[in-house]
Amino acid sequence: MAVVLVAAATTLSSKADSRQEERHAIQVFENFKRLSEEPALKPRPGKFDSIGAFNPTVVRDKSDKFIMLYRGQDEAGVSRVGYAESKDGVHFTPEDKPILSPEQEDERMGVEDPRLCPSIIEPGTWDLTATAYNKDAQLALYRSSDLRNWHRIGILMPANKGAWNTKWTKSGAIVPEKIAGKFWMYYLGTADGADQMGLANSSDGINWKDATQRPVLPRRVGSWDSKVVEPGPAPLITDDGILLLYNGADDKLAYRTGWALFDKNNPGKLLARSAHPIFEPEKDWEKKVVSDKIYQAPNVVFVEGLVKDGDRYLVYYGAADCRVGVAQTRLVRNH
Repeated sequence: MAVVLVAAATTLSSKADSRQEERHAIQVFENFKRLSEEPALKPRPGKFDSIGAFNPTVVRDKSDKFIMLYRGQDEAGVSRVGYAESKDGVHFTPEDKPILSPEQEDERMGVEDPRLCPSIIEPGTWDLTATAYNKDAQLALYRSSDLRNWHRIGILMPANKGAWNTKWTKSGAIVPEKIAGKFWMYYLGTADGADQMGLANSSDGINWKDATQRPVLPRRVGSWDSKVVEPGPAPLITDDGILLLYNGADDKLAYRTGWALFDKNNPGKLLARSAHPIFEPEKDWEKKVVSDKIYQAPNVVFVEGLVKDGDRYLVYYGAADCRVGVAQTRLVRNH
């Protein structure tokens, strides 16, 4: 089981991480176990996902079906959001046409990397954060009452702006409860030449701003998350705090998965994070790309979906920027 790194402040250097390494009996995610030796989804020649079907988000609907929204990419490199269904949460049937396609100028090259959650801003609907990509990548919010028909609310965090971000914004993981009267969201921005995790808040769910002056989950030099620290799916609220899966990449851009725990009364206060990854690429289809026409990153597991299923959680991830995999995990006490 991974050793826990305990944080005494909002941000930590790698030296501070190593100094404060301790074991605590907190509830965390155990190492993932794959539920299929083959991808749950893969590219389909001639379809909108001809080059890539990856980076999925999944929920259960009122009829108990598993609904997956995923990033489908064509040979021109344009991304759309596809729709797939499953009865068992492992075997999915994708539809032939996307449910969300570029419509506005800032989406011209794609709507990418969806993250789905029940809306706490407008209860009874669904909120989808995704990257609107043209010359810049910017975090946008979409809303639906039926998981099929979506309308865009707007850009949540503009690119090249903010308290510390110097480049793009991506990967919005909305905290599932209001805290101190505000909505909260972890997201990815860039500082000091690396992609790191920030925190934003909002009073109305439409207008968002940075809640801190620095990343709340910084990179760790020399570690498995030295180059990228990026939110996964929407976090869980546990007795111990706000528990978030995140995607980390090293200097060679190999992606692995870890977790971080934040104070549930102060989402900017880091309490602990995994010292080692709990999931990493092993299968050939998690290591090898399919296209030489557009850029795809090899050696990638990239988690964006998390669904409770009895005493376990089903985890959905992109593999090598072109396929979807399914795994499971549970919450365990880390002693």
